[in-house]
Amino acid sequence: MHVLVLGATGYVGGRLIPALLGAGHRVRCLARTPAKLDARPWRSDVEVVAGDAADLDDVVSACRDVDAVMFLIHAMDGRPGFAERERQFASIVRDAAATTGVSRIVYLGGLGDEADALSPHLASRQEVGRVLAEGPVPVTELRAGVVIGSGSASFEMLRSLVEVLPAMVTPRWVGTRAQPIAIRDVLRYLVGVLEVDETIGRVFEIGGPDVVTYREMMRRYARVAGLRPRLIVPVPVLTPRLSSLWVGLVTPLPAGLARPLVDSLVNEVVVRDDAITHLVPFAPLAFDEALHLALQRVQDLQVESTWASAGGHDPAGPQPDDPEWSGGRIFSDVRTVSSTATPDQLFATLSAIGGVQGYFSSRFLWGVRGALDKAVGGIGLRRGRRHPTELAVGDPVDFWRVEALEAPRLLRLRAEMKIPGEAWLEFRVRSAPEVVDNESEPTVQVRSVLEQHARFHPRGLWGRAYWYVVAPFHRFVFPGMARRLVDTAERR
Repeated sequence: MHVLVLGATGYVGGRLIPALLGAGHRVRCLARTPAKLDARPWRSDVEVVAGDAADLDDVVSACRDVDAVMFLIHAMDGRPGFAERERQFASIVRDAAATTGVSRIVYLGGLGDEADALSPHLASRQEVGRVLAEGPVPVTELRAGVVIGSGSASFEMLRSLVEVLPAMVTPRWVGTRAQPIAIRDVLRYLVGVLEVDETIGRVFEIGGPDVVTYREMMRRYARVAGLRPRLIVPVPVLTPRLSSLWVGLVTPLPAGLARPLVDSLVNEVVVRDDAITHLVPFAPLAFDEALHLALQRVQDLQVESTWASAGGHDPAGPQPDDPEWSGGRIFSDVRTVSSTATPDQLFATLSAIGGVQGYFSSRFLWGVRGALDKAVGGIGLRRGRRHPTELAVGDPVDFWRVEALEAPRLLRLRAEMKIPGEAWLEFRVRSAPEVVDNESEPTVQVRSVLEQHARFHPRGLWGRAYWYVVAPFHRFVFPGMARRLVDTAERR
């Protein structure tokens, strides 16, 4: 089918497009700022139309010659009046689809019993479905609750609360039941309904196999993330409004996004009708497995050659234009040095790091770090290397292990020392032809650039404290390390 995706720059839309392409559909996107999609690995495989979903003419133009419209627009951006804007978007898309002969609209809404007093967020989600269905074009509405995947607002709120707070005084809503669903299962349903005519014009509820309270979600996240058990004490005096204030303080989510989400936590969001499972049958991921998939790729946040490469699409992992608050907190120390050595020469020197060679900086400080690691039960610097100048993926290098090796441009070492989190020492080498020609100095040919990244993903509150304690020592280690590594390569 020829499918128009509205909301391609959003969380679900950006992950849905590769799934649509993989199923053989042709895809068109409407985006106010098409440049936001340039970093996506699928950009050359889709048609991108510049336009605003709030402009009827733009949407009519985008709807021409398409079979189906995927409505994934969400107006909850912290500004007042989001419900009214969502209704406006829905009415425009409804009318544009009717004008251009679109055969169906697929909409992703929110779970919640319509008989309950739904929060403004959930009420707006369901109102949008009703507005879309008022037109002549049949609508397939999928209603989901908590979506588990790196970058999902609900998941990032859960991640931040559990990782930062070893103990929490929480409102009574932590006992509310929910039925979380993995982002990849949401995508399977969205693609699947396009292939089953019996889904046209119907409302379906989707969820994973586990029905859990928010308290249980927090505890299970801590277990899957390798954190100590969290102390959760619910009290009756914290209203959702008060809760949203401390959620805004503890998590990186903008207050305008956190508040509607917290307001919605008082509503039970569970599947009461599983009709979709008979029309689009597959086994959804369990909650713990969905958490594991969302967490396992945090180390690849800045390595485009892995998760963002062709064939490596992972909807549960980070994406290039996810918001800044998604993906978990990563601390980093970055150093960049130009070199007259070629990339091959620089990488050859880099490949000798550790062992007898050392780390091109203070041997005393690295020795102290190794001794401290041994003192707390780690392996220290005693493992050395398999070979003095050659490396392969999986090789030990003192208290590191080679995690990625792409000569002559990438070497990533993963720490195996005892630390409250995960750490990486990564080197990237790139060609940078540049001639510096000063009258008083000889011409210097810059042939390569070394980028040195020390990155740390903290585990819990102690992980953050650890980074702030060791960060002052980095200024004595990492600047000289990058510079001496380059000097060594140039001398050779």
